[in-house]
Amino acid sequence: MRRKAMLLDRDGTINIETGYITAVEQFQLYDRVAAAIRLINESGWLAIVITNQGGIGRGFCREEMVDEIHDTMHRMLSGEGARIDALYLCPHYPPEAGEAAVGLRVECECRKPRPGLIYRAEQDHALNLESSWVIGDRYRDIAAGFAAGTRGLLVRTGHGLAELNDHRSGWPRQPDAVAADLYDAVRLILELDRSDQGEH
Repeated sequence: MRRKAMLLDRDGTINIETGYITAVEQFQLYDRVAAAIRLINESGWLAIVITNQGGIGRGFCREEMVDEIHDTMHRMLSGEGARIDALYLCPHYPPEAGEAAVGLRVECECRKPRPGLIYRAEQDHALNLESSWVIGDRYRDIAAGFAAGTRGLLVRTGHGLAELNDHRSGWPRQPDAVAADLYDAVRLILELDRSDQGEH
């Protein structure tokens, strides 16, 4: 049986947006994030992180440091009874965007808004993408979900409010929903899912 997932962006959605995070000390969860992820866990959905980490490709942050940051994230969430079921990252940096480390300055299929990370998660966890959601603070997060066949919700944390105010009129397809933060996003998705189930 295929499973439903909430596919979560990291920077600006789970943790406070501060640009490239290059040290564990810079990583801070938003308020209510652990509570939001607990709701996902308790609902039976999967909580999966999909994140662009172009700082690796640009040489701003070693991959080992990113792994350490993610270990810290897991410990912080676990301490509040929340669990990330899987994490997928893109370390690449696009050729036209500037200098990058050898081997990482490539046109890949995993850097959002491309859907490669979502397809990897689908294969590894037998996801029902049509019933799953991408949650993020940038339109590229939502666009990656649309490309893979999920629904998309934009949060107003991180870059979300600026994206809505400055770019919304130019988006080819609007997000399926907008929420103040990850906690409100999860609650809304679960409510919509219950409503959908009731219709059937």
